[in-house]
This record gives sequence, structure tokens and C-alpha cells, in this order.
Amino acid sequence: MKLWKSGVLMVAAAMVMSCAERQVLEVKPLHLREIGGDEGDDPMIRGERQRRMHGAISVAEQGEKLGYYYTVLWNDGDESAAGEVVFEFQQGSTGSRVKRMTHQIPAGEGSGQAEFSLIGEDYRKGGRVLAWRCKLFRDGREVASKQSYLWQ
Repeated sequence: MKLWKSGVLMVAAAMVMSCAERQVLEVKPLHLREIGGDEGDDPMIRGERQRRMHGAISVAEQGEKLGYYYTVLWNDGDESAAGEVVFEFQQGSTGSRVKRMTHQIPAGEGSGQAEFSLIGEDYRKGGRVLAWRCKLFRDGREVASKQSYLWQ
């Protein structure tokens, strides 16, 4: 009798887990504010900082790599059509003006990753990113969207 009850519970748990919604679009932001600052950071953050600063030897070169980095991951499973990832953002010194970056997805790619960075002169002149939105398009229609809390 106990075996029967545990079997029912396992089937119910499997059904609940199978109903979980798959993440089609995920955005991972990183803001590099200063050149140093490795002390006491999380090892994952320290590794990401080192990866982004790789190759920058002088202080001027390191300063050019400061800014915002966004890694966008998508997995929509649609390999039949070409697509596009659109990243829109607003900066502190540009007010309500929306800037836009795009990444083309060739047909045959149902999942992948795109990197968007706002560094160097764009970061120094435009200031910090206040809000952002990322959209995934296939065949001209929007498949998924993610946005920051302050996006309007």
C-alpha cells in the first residue's frame, strides 16, 4: 500500500515539473565600473571581469573596456527561419532617446548567444544605462522579450 502512495506522489511531482515554462530568452548584465576591485568579489564575477579585461595592459586600455556588457541567450527551438535579437537601451545623458543594437541569427540556429557591449567612448559620453529591453524576432514576429525593471 505504501508503494502505491509513493508512486502517485512521484507521478504528480513529475507532472508539475514538466509544466515548468522554458526560458526562451535570458539576459545577463555586467557593469564594470572601475579598473581594480577584484578583492573580495565572488569568484564568478572576478572571472568574468578578467575575461572582459583580457588583453588590456595599460590603464588607458583598461579604461576603454569599462562599461556595460550584456550576454543574451536564446533557445526558441525554431531552426527553420532566420531571426534577429534586438537590444534597446536608454542612457543617462541621452534622456528618453532609445538606442538600438541588433544581432542577426542565421537559419538553422534554434539556440545561441549574442554579446552586446556599451564601452569606451559610448559609455563615457552617454553615461550609465538606465533601462534596457531585449527582443527575439523570427520571420518578423516577436517570439520573446525581456526588459529591465525601469523600462517603459
